Order: sequence, then structure tokens, then C-alpha cells
Amino acid sequence: MGQVKKTSSTIRKVSVVKRATLQDASSRVADAQTAYIAKEKAKVIDFMGITGKKSASDVNDENYLIEIIRKGIPKKVIDTIMTRTGLTEDEMSSVLHVSKRTIQRRVPQEVLNPEQSERLVELAKLYSRGKEVFGDINIFKEWMDREILTLGNRKPKEFLDTSIGFNILLDELGRIEHGVYS
Repeated sequence: MGQVKKTSSTIRKVSVVKRATLQDASSRVADAQTAYIAKEKAKVIDFMGITGKKSASDVNDENYLIEIIRKGIPKKVIDTIMTRTGLTEDEMSSVLHVSKRTIQRRVPQEVLNPEQSERLVELAKLYSRGKEVFGDINIFKEWMDREILTLGNRKPKEFLDTSIGFNILLDELGRIEHGVYS
């Protein structure tokens, strides 16, 4: 009987230790995920050339990109993104769902509406992710201009006019990153 009590007590102690270890591991994973997300947001903000909060700890707040979108992104970010992505004014007007002339008329400090701002954030997110996956922004830009079999022999740039298209491209980048080439 005494042996059973010792065994039962030992099992409880081991169980408590295992639970604590699992909670600690879970906490470390959550911390790593939070740090990764903040780092990704910082990359997007950096890609757009937006000044202000730039460190991962500054953009750790989940609402930071939403605040930027709601306030409106300045038109000068369009120029920065066009330079970094190699997109033409016609392609950018398709992404933003505005005419080329509307883009040209805007002054650099004028802010875009939330829908256009969100499209720029999606575009910056895609290109910063592409740069990370391919290791070089120029290689990613070449990929964006190539017909891709898994995309129905269409160029990835053709998907930039819808949010679903952005998601398709981000999923494709995930497959490439894990060795499923297109």
C-alpha cells in the first residue's frame, strides 16, 4: 500500500512538471510568433518607405497597420512602391482601381482613401514577402513577370487587382518557400 502511494505521488509530480514544461514551451512559441509578426509588419512599413514607428517593438500592436490604413497613406508612397516593385503607372492604377490620370494629379502629401491605402499595404506585404522567399527583390520581380503554370499560365502581376489574388500569390510564395516550385 505504501508503494502505491509513493507511485501515485510521483506520477502527480511528473504530471505537474510536464504541464509546466508544456506551458513554458507554448509561451515561447507564442512569443516567437508575436516577434515574427512584428518583424513582418516592420518589413512592410519599411518597404513602403513610411517614417515614424519602424522597430518591431513599435509595430507589435496588432492595430498599427489598420491605423495607417484608416488615416490614409500619402501619395508619395505610391511613387516609392512603383520604384521598388517596377510596376508601371498603368499597373498601379489597376491595383488601386483608379485611373492613371488620378494618380498623376495627386500631390505627394495627399492621403489616399482607406481602400487604396489597404491595397498599397497588401502590395508592400507581397513584395517584402517575395524578397524574403527569393532572397532578392529583382529575382522576385522577374517571377512576377513570368507566366506560371500553377497560376494557369498567367503572370502573377495579373492577380494584383483583387484581395483574393494577393492571397493566391502569398500562398504560392509559401509553397515555393517549402520546396514546391511553380
